[in-house]
Amino acid sequence: MRLFKWRNYVSLTELVEGCQRQERKAQNLFYDRYKNSLKGVCVRYAKTEAEADDILQEAFIKIFRNIEQVSQPELVDRWVKSAVIRTAINYYHRITKKELLHSSIENLQAAIEVDKSVAIIDQLDTDILLSVISSLPDGYRAIINMYLIDGYSHAEIGQMLSISEGTSKSQLNRGKKLLIKKLRELGIESYEVTGRRS
Repeated sequence: MRLFKWRNYVSLTELVEGCQRQERKAQNLFYDRYKNSLKGVCVRYAKTEAEADDILQEAFIKIFRNIEQVSQPELVDRWVKSAVIRTAINYYHRITKKELLHSSIENLQAAIEVDKSVAIIDQLDTDILLSVISSLPDGYRAIINMYLIDGYSHAEIGQMLSISEGTSKSQLNRGKKLLIKKLRELGIESYEVTGRRS
């Protein structure tokens, strides 16, 4: 005879409501539903797998602590992703912000034509692109992820990173240049992507 009847969560709304009631089964199911996709977000922002794991763990603690704020459970996907990105940015602020955000790359600027080469980025295999992005310095990696992949505006990036909108634009431009340089170092040129030399 079962002493406790386990609740079934047949919809996302019921699952979120179970988490809001702090039901352990709902939290486990919620974690299983999101862990893989959110780990992918963490990997994009982190320098190492261990950092990504730390960010993911911290994010889930914050998610479960604040899930009662979700008033529209059917829209929880966006809320969860935003919570993870904010956790990654906070981690970045605490651990690595000062390292390379304002590093100088003047030596790169002369040889790189960004406008023509950005077409390379748009047409690359996602795995290759994400691998190269993960090798960028922290400041550039964060802004490229936020702007190009997660779709934040420069104003939003500035607010989240505590920098000016102009600095966000400048860092994105420099990050793109460095990204293109790294792609070229791998032997990836625009003619290889488009089938012809540019």
